Parts: sequence; C-alpha cells; structure tokens
Amino acid sequence: MTLNDVPAVSALEQRLFPVDAWPLQMFLDELSQPETRRYLVAQCSDGIVGYAGLMCIEPIADVQTIAVVPEYEGRGIGTTLLTTLIDEARRRRAADVLLEVRADNPRAQQLYVRFGFEQIHVRPRYYRDGVDALIMRLQLAGAPGDGTAHGTTTEGPQP
Repeated sequence: MTLNDVPAVSALEQRLFPVDAWPLQMFLDELSQPETRRYLVAQCSDGIVGYAGLMCIEPIADVQTIAVVPEYEGRGIGTTLLTTLIDEARRRRAADVLLEVRADNPRAQQLYVRFGFEQIHVRPRYYRDGVDALIMRLQLAGAPGDGTAHGTTTEGPQP
C-alpha cells in the first residue's frame, strides 16, 4: 500500500465496515511507521479489491486489518493477503500472530482456522454494534522450517 492507495482503501473501508471503519488519517498514520508496519493492497483491472495490514513489535505480530470486497471473495485474495502478512511476521521474527475477528463472521474465522489460528480469548462487545471479538493466535516460534526455537536462531555459532 502506498500513500496514493489510501483514498481508495479508505473508501473501501467505509463501504465494508460502515460501523467500525477506520478514518482515512489512521491509514496515513499506519503507513508512516514502516519500521513496525506492513500494508498491502490487492489490485485487478477494477482497481483495489482487497487490503491488509500488519503491526509487528517483536515478539508479537498483529493483523490490524484484512478485507476483500464481496464481489471478489472466494478467489484466493484473502488467502494471499494473509499468507503475505504471516510471511512478513516471520521475516520480522515474530513468535505469534494475533488478530481479532467478529464473532458473527464465520467465513473469516474459517480462513484463520485453515491457517492454524486458534481462538484464545473473547472480547465482549468489542465492536461498536455490540458484537464480540474473538481473539485468535497463530504460534510461529519453533515451527518446522522457520529457523527458530523459542527465540533462538540458527544464525551464527551454536553452543
């Protein structure tokens, strides 16, 4: 995501999340912090059809947002965005990836479960319309092939 993408992303945000939409300035603020943030857009001939963002402050990464316009759901866009965010979390050496998902959004919940996320908590009435948020976590540290084991790396001499 670039600064030029923000107006279109903000318009999508208002359309997709009318109750809980981020203000445009929030996207600008997020993009101004590349040392701890990574934001993506999915584009096609119709323009931006999805977007996602990650905050990573080691050892925790947090999916800040992920959205795909309804007309483009089921085409692998959400999967690609989430895969890229998880790869970024690994690159930034996160041990866990967290996210909040609406309790009334089973489609998103199923996507996260397919990636190995597990529900670890509920935030009652988290969203402005009173819906609960399910807190989900994907543990990365010590995963096979990720080169880490509880915060250690395979780089450099080993004892």
